[in-house]
Amino acid sequence: MYQPDVYEKMCPTRLVLDRIADKWAVLILHLLRAGPVRFNQLRRTIKGISQKVLSQTLKKLERDGLISRAVFATVPVTVEYALTPLGRTLTDTVAALAHWAEHNIEAVLAAQQAYDRGCPAAAEMVTANDAAEAA
Repeated sequence: MYQPDVYEKMCPTRLVLDRIADKWAVLILHLLRAGPVRFNQLRRTIKGISQKVLSQTLKKLERDGLISRAVFATVPVTVEYALTPLGRTLTDTVAALAHWAEHNIEAVLAAQQAYDRGCPAAAEMVTANDAAEAA
């Protein structure tokens, strides 16, 4: 029986990791956790994503079985996206990742600035202090 190993070069699980590590995929999955969302609502809510990239990302997530697409015969046509049962298994993980990014952005930016000034040790201290304060 095949045993997946993400550390193996040809392991297909890397494709899944690549997909769910994509910033647009994370934002889409996070928005869909509350229920179905129309294409245009996703586009308006996710600032900075182009229509083309949104469409491509949605197709990839649908292909991976993480979201479903429903088309309604209205004028104009309405398209809604929703999490599948498989996609719902990711909601807690995706939410935690999104909240971690929001909560720790200041520490990350401070670490980047320290590193860019040539003080990587200072960057480690910044992030260690922030992590201690968060605990």
